[in-house]
Amino acid sequence: MPSSHNLSPVWFITGCSTGLGRALAERVLQTGRRCVVTARDPAQVRDIVAAYPAASLALALDVTRPEERERAVAAAEAAFGGIDVLVNNAGYGYLAAIEEGEDSEVRAMFETNFFGLAALLRRVLPGMRARGSGHVINISSIGGLLGNPGSGYYNATKFALEGMTQALAKEVAPHGIRVTLIEPGPFRTDWAGRSLRLVAEPMNAYAETFGARREQVLASAGRQPGDPLRAAAAIIKVAESADPPLHLILGRSGLNRVRAKLALLQRSIDEWEEVTLSADFPES
Repeated sequence: MPSSHNLSPVWFITGCSTGLGRALAERVLQTGRRCVVTARDPAQVRDIVAAYPAASLALALDVTRPEERERAVAAAEAAFGGIDVLVNNAGYGYLAAIEEGEDSEVRAMFETNFFGLAALLRRVLPGMRARGSGHVINISSIGGLLGNPGSGYYNATKFALEGMTQALAKEVAPHGIRVTLIEPGPFRTDWAGRSLRLVAEPMNAYAETFGARREQVLASAGRQPGDPLRAAAAIIKVAESADPPLHLILGRSGLNRVRAKLALLQRSIDEWEEVTLSADFPES
């Protein structure tokens, strides 16, 4: 999906200061593509673009700020003529049992993980439609396919992203735009460290469920099985595919958990099929 004036595709990636976003931006540039590398503090990504001055652009972007969204997309379009691959990667986690959830924290996470992402998408889509090509890659999570104790609000942001993205794929297909959801399992990024927020006052009532999982998540930091560099290569492979998937789970751990969820769902559907069908008007 090259832009109109050059055969090298232009990638626009959010949340590149650390983790998967950083690994992907580095890999995109190393493999000869052009890339707009964004972060709330562009100083944190200037080292990524330093070796590729003609093929890259480091920009400030907090996806929750309308003026920064507008400036970043306009700068990308002015520099490279358009955006071929939009990777919505910016986001973070929040651990809290549902009863513990702090309204300000929940709303702030939704602003980044969903509302800011959706607004950026609306700004980029017109250019893709005008060119009749493009690829939207939304970084979801296996947490967008199944829920875990203590991650209910984070799950909610990703479930919302999943639903919106599935609808988007059907809407934009006639315009030549492809859409993919990337659903990583646990990866060795700073998601469980600097990027993770914790409820201020945990309740003893949830010590056996959320409390146990909180300790497991924090203890796993730096030891997760997923490799961000290999994930970056997988995402580039999807973008280059003539028939990219709508869903791509990354990592064995995530794959196993999603398969278990699907098997459980199938058993429940089969067990309750008679009740399900009884809800319709009787056939005439």
